[in-house]
Amino acid sequence: MYEFDAIIIGGGLAGLRAAYELASNKMKTAVISKVYPIRSHSIAAQGGINAPLNNIEREVSDDWEKHAQDTIKGSDYLGDQDAIIKMCKEAASRIYEIEHWGCPFSRTVEGRINQRPFGGQGFPRTAYAADRTGHAMLHTLYEQIIRINEENKCLTFFDEWFVTRLIVEDNSIRGLIALDLKTGNLEAFKTDAIIIATGGAGRLYGKSTNALINTGTGMAIAYWAGAYLKDMEFIQFHPTTLYGTNILVTEGARGEGAYLLNSHRERFLANYEDSKRSMEIAPRDIVSRNMIREIKKGNAVNGLYLHLDLRHIGKKAIIEKLPGVVELAGKFAGIDAVNEPIPVEPAQHYTMGGIDTDADCQTIIKGIYAAGEAACVSVHGANRLGGNSLLETIVFGSIAGENTVRYLSSKKKSNDSALLIESAAEEEKEKIRQLFEKDGKENVFTLFEEMNSVMWNNAGIFREEAQLKEGCKNLKGIKERCNNIGIRYKGKRFNFEFYWLLELIGSIDIAEAVVMGAIERKESRGSHFRTDFPKRDDENYLKHTIASYSPEGLILSYKPVTLGYVEPAERKY
Repeated sequence: MYEFDAIIIGGGLAGLRAAYELASNKMKTAVISKVYPIRSHSIAAQGGINAPLNNIEREVSDDWEKHAQDTIKGSDYLGDQDAIIKMCKEAASRIYEIEHWGCPFSRTVEGRINQRPFGGQGFPRTAYAADRTGHAMLHTLYEQIIRINEENKCLTFFDEWFVTRLIVEDNSIRGLIALDLKTGNLEAFKTDAIIIATGGAGRLYGKSTNALINTGTGMAIAYWAGAYLKDMEFIQFHPTTLYGTNILVTEGARGEGAYLLNSHRERFLANYEDSKRSMEIAPRDIVSRNMIREIKKGNAVNGLYLHLDLRHIGKKAIIEKLPGVVELAGKFAGIDAVNEPIPVEPAQHYTMGGIDTDADCQTIIKGIYAAGEAACVSVHGANRLGGNSLLETIVFGSIAGENTVRYLSSKKKSNDSALLIESAAEEEKEKIRQLFEKDGKENVFTLFEEMNSVMWNNAGIFREEAQLKEGCKNLKGIKERCNNIGIRYKGKRFNFEFYWLLELIGSIDIAEAVVMGAIERKESRGSHFRTDFPKRDDENYLKHTIASYSPEGLILSYKPVTLGYVEPAERKY
C-alpha cells in the first residue's frame, strides 16, 4: 500500500499548479495521471488567457471589475459571483507569475505581453503565446515542478495510472484504488487529502475538440463516492472546428479578425439579432447556434460546412499570430489557410459543469478538493468566455493546493484506515475479475460510439423534451448492455479494451447527469438551448442543478446561485 499526505489526480495545468503549492510546503504528494503530464489536454488550449493587463492602449482602462462583469454576463448570470470575483482579482498576478517562470508570451512592440480580443468581452484582455498558449503554459509549469521537486523531493508521479475508486469513511477521504496500465495491477493508496483535476467530459460526444482522455471518469469517481455534480447540462460547443475531424481552430483567429462566411461568401452573423453587433467575436454559444441555423437554411458550403476566412489578415500576421491554425489546417484538412478559407463546423468543446465545489475548491466530502474543468466552482455558469479556462486552472489549482495544505496542517493523520483500504482493494479486484470473466457479446467500442451518437443527436446545440427523453432512454439501454460486454483480450498489460470498458462505465453515468439536468431545466440559458422553452426563466431556473448518486439512479436537486455583485439582466451583445 502506498501512503501520501495528499494525492492529485490529473497532471494538467490545474493539477500541476496544485502540486506546486504542495511541493513548496514539503507535503509528501502523489500525482496520478492517465498520461505523462505534458500530454494532458491543457496542452491543446490555443487562443489565450484572460486578465486586465491593459497592455493594449484604449481610451478607457480595463480592471478586474470589468473582467468580472463580462464573465458574469457571459455566464448568463448562472456563475457564482464570489468565485468569479476571486478569479478576476487574481488573474493578473497569476499571469505575471507564470511569465516570470519563463512562459514565452507573445509581445507588443514595447515588449509587454500582447493581448487580443475574444468573444463576449469589452476589452482585448486575452494574453497569448501565438496560438499555442496552453502548450507554452504547461511546459513552463512542468519545468517549475521538476525544479522544486529536485529541491524538496516530495512529489512522486504515477504516469499511465487510472483511478477506479475513492475510499470515503465518515464523510472523509481515506484513500483510493488505482490501476497501473503498464502492469494491469491494482494498487491501494492511503491519504488524507485528494485534489481531482482530471479535466472535462468532452468525449461523451462524437464531435468534440477534446482529447480521448477527457471522458468524465474523474467526475464519476467523485460522484460515486458521494460528492455532488453541478450544472452538468451546460455543455459548450465551439463554433470553429475543422470539418470532419473537429480539431479546434482557436477563437484567436476570430479575435485577430477572421470572418465566418456562408456559401454565398456573406458574413452571415450580421443577419441574426444576437450576433449582428459583435459579429465573429460574439460569445461561443451565440455563434455556434447561428452557424447551425445558417446550415439548416441551406447556406452551407457544399451543403456541409461554413468557411472561416483569414486571408484578408495578411500572410505576415497569420504566420506570426496563428501558426498553429496554419499547421493544423494544412495537415488535417489539406488547406493553405494563408490563401484559402478553412472549412469549419461547431463541435463540443468544454464542460461548464463538474464536481460541485465552493470558491475554496472544497467538495462536501472532507479532504476532497477539485479544480479546473473537472470542477464546477462555478465561474463559467451557463457559458464560458474564451480565455477564462486557462485562467481558472492556474487560479483555482493554486487555491486548491493552498487549502489542501491548510487542511492537512490542521488535522491529525488518520492511522486507522488500513483495513478499510485493503478491504476496498479486494472488492475492486473482485469486480475486475468478474468483468474479465464475462463472456458477453457486446463490444465496448461499439457501445462507446453509440453513446457518442446519442449525446450529439439528443443533447446537442439545440434541445427539446421528446429528443432528450429519447436520449435518456437510449443511454439506459446502453448502460444495461454494458453488463453483456465480453473482453476478448485477457492480457493485463496495457489492455485498452478493458481500460475503455472502465471509461465507458464512468462516462455513461456522467452522460445521464447531462441529459437528466437538461430535461428538467425548462428554459434556455447560455449553452443550454431548449427549442420548446426558448426564453431564459430567472423566476424558476436561476439556480444550480445538483446531481447526487444512488444505486437506484441519479437524484436531482437545486441550490441558489451566489449573486450580490451584478444583478441579472437581459444578455445582449
